[in-house]
Amino acid sequence: MQATQNPIEQEGTYPLPEAQVDRFMLKIGVDYPTRDEELEIMRRMARTGERPDVRSVATPDQILRARDVLDDLYIDERVEQYIVDLVLASRNPGEHGLDDLVPLVEYGASPRASINLNLAARAHAFLQHRAYVTPEDVRAVAMDVMQHRVVITYEAEAEQVTPIDIVERILNTVEVP
Repeated sequence: MQATQNPIEQEGTYPLPEAQVDRFMLKIGVDYPTRDEELEIMRRMARTGERPDVRSVATPDQILRARDVLDDLYIDERVEQYIVDLVLASRNPGEHGLDDLVPLVEYGASPRASINLNLAARAHAFLQHRAYVTPEDVRAVAMDVMQHRVVITYEAEAEQVTPIDIVERILNTVEVP
């Protein structure tokens, strides 16, 4: 799923330009619900008079404190270098042992990718109740951070190679510290 824009005075939705897509931290695909999930959604939501029960799960102060904790999580320099290596491999695959990807990548991930990969890996470590980031945290979030930032060539499209395929190859090739 990709964010779309609705131009004023035009009907329909249109893909965002790469520069705008790059501003999204993550791209997460959401599938349709299963039959049982669909049934449950319908039963809960097909009502006209009942207001849904909404309750807070965190206060604004708790969210700000959690953000401070993320900033304080330890990330080793080798993990930082791994993040940069992944991003650089998307830009210059030939320099990272991925010569076959060179004709398939039009543009690699921007510096926002390394920033957001760092932040998302920190968040993943936080959710795992750890005070440090591992390469596995980086790998766990890398696809969601990078897939929408890799722009493929027409040749890649013709060969039915997707940005997901490119990121998978990068993750399977770039050495983990």
